[in-house]
Amino acid sequence: TKGYFDLAMAQSPKPQTVAIVAADAEFARNASDGARINAKAANLKVVYDRTYPPSTTDFAPIVRAIQAANPDVVVLCSYPLDSAGLVRAVNEIGYKPKMIGGAMVGPSSTSFKTQMGPLLNGFITFDFWLPVKQMEFPGVLELLSKYQSRAQAEGVDPLGYYLGPWAYAYLQVLSQSVEATKGLDDAKLAQHMHAATFQTVVGDVKFGANGEWEKSRVLEVQFHDVKNNDIDQWKHMTSEAVIWPPEYKSGDMIFPYEKAKN
Repeated sequence: TKGYFDLAMAQSPKPQTVAIVAADAEFARNASDGARINAKAANLKVVYDRTYPPSTTDFAPIVRAIQAANPDVVVLCSYPLDSAGLVRAVNEIGYKPKMIGGAMVGPSSTSFKTQMGPLLNGFITFDFWLPVKQMEFPGVLELLSKYQSRAQAEGVDPLGYYLGPWAYAYLQVLSQSVEATKGLDDAKLAQHMHAATFQTVVGDVKFGANGEWEKSRVLEVQFHDVKNNDIDQWKHMTSEAVIWPPEYKSGDMIFPYEKAKN
């Protein structure tokens, strides 16, 4: 959620309050822990902080409770089914905070986008790679062309933007490490991976001391001008923009959320 909070604090007037909502499960709890750290660093007052059971199917009471707390910014840490329920509830109730989204699993997949359609307008969440000019690294478009030619027959995501490039890059890192160390010794591979820079379809990859990315590559994206449930708008990026970090930005953030709904 670092990029999400950076975007929030770049707005004028600056937000003052935040709500943090998370599923009571590992990913969502980890994301919400990070959100609290980032909220504190941004000097935002947390006015609502709750988890919900993973079995939750009715999200209207949760959205109404958030609405009653009246935060400027809402951080949702959710899994795919939860994300769909939250998006629907926000639209059905007509809730319009200044900013909403953050750590929602689901909206990055093509099936989610085509299913939700215009309900996604205004939401901001994370992604890892999208077909914007700033991220057309050597080999990535050729990879996706091959992937998409087989995707329908394989019954997988027809576009493959969310997981395809990074999954292939993982194997490129392994391949280059095996070649460099001339073997499969785990210790030698690990030592090499810690030190080397790898050329991949997602650009140059280098790891930090603890095995994380040396520099975070989590994107923040915003949905806008979604007109229908047609897949073509996602192929041509007419309804989604990378808004953070600056080096991969493809469009400006629409603020507040209500402006992107109109």
